[in-house]
Amino acid sequence: MNYELHLLVYFAIYVIVALSLNIVVGYCGLITLSHASYFAIGAYACSLAMLKLHWAFFPATLLGVSISAVLSLALSIPSWRFKGDQFVLVSLVVQVVILSLLNNWTNPRFEFGTLQNLTNGSFGIVGIPRPSLFGTTLDTIPSMAILAVTLMLGCGLLAFLLKASPWGRLLKCIRDDELAARGLGKNVRMAKVQALAIACGMAAVAGALYATYVGYIDPSAAGIDQSILMLCYVIVGGVGNFRGPIVGVFVLLAIPEALRFAHVPDASAANLQLIAYGALLITLMHVRPQGLAGEYRIR
Repeated sequence: MNYELHLLVYFAIYVIVALSLNIVVGYCGLITLSHASYFAIGAYACSLAMLKLHWAFFPATLLGVSISAVLSLALSIPSWRFKGDQFVLVSLVVQVVILSLLNNWTNPRFEFGTLQNLTNGSFGIVGIPRPSLFGTTLDTIPSMAILAVTLMLGCGLLAFLLKASPWGRLLKCIRDDELAARGLGKNVRMAKVQALAIACGMAAVAGALYATYVGYIDPSAAGIDQSILMLCYVIVGGVGNFRGPIVGVFVLLAIPEALRFAHVPDASAANLQLIAYGALLITLMHVRPQGLAGEYRIR
């Protein structure tokens, strides 16, 4: 039973990530390769607030969401002028900068007053406590599964309401024809700022949940491979609607578990997993470019 609940926790975490990324990719039409860095920011901010400041889980998570939302300006401001491949490169620069900061905050050149050795460099942060609610520590897998599903449902409801709102329809208009949206007098720049802030904040929630569940976080969580995997969740499932990212997370999480049940040796499982991901993406690009459950084809 704990195995199924463990998978449920990971499913909930990455559904939050995929739904948040879908706001940017599916509704705004902006492909970003820096989403994992905001996931890591939420994880680090929550972990440090709980360990060093002794904050509770939800205030610490709110701190991570706030920091990620503010740092999303590094993406939203360039999005006013850069689109397509140029915006992808800008997001890659943001990814590299944040990853470098997480790796190098042990270096004296990166120390600011009392903020010394903040991230512990490549060694990461260990001993991250589990969340506590009403004086009860959620130190079991079932209790963490309940928290993860609750946060997933909350973020999912937010994403659904945003999609169905006039603001969500404005994002789709910007995606399809930004010039027409400007011609209608819409504040396109502010809409992009809001969309990226919400998406990065939601990714921070997932990062905080991940860090407290695993009890450890290191800079690899902000790696480019993680950003590509998050983008695959959205592309495989399908962008531009609510169900697509959920389907994508389910399918891509099911592949490694299927290899596990097939008793594939660990030495080969990682390579076979990458082959399966690549084959699935290539097949979808030819057969169903809009994804398994999507309604919009990325151009």
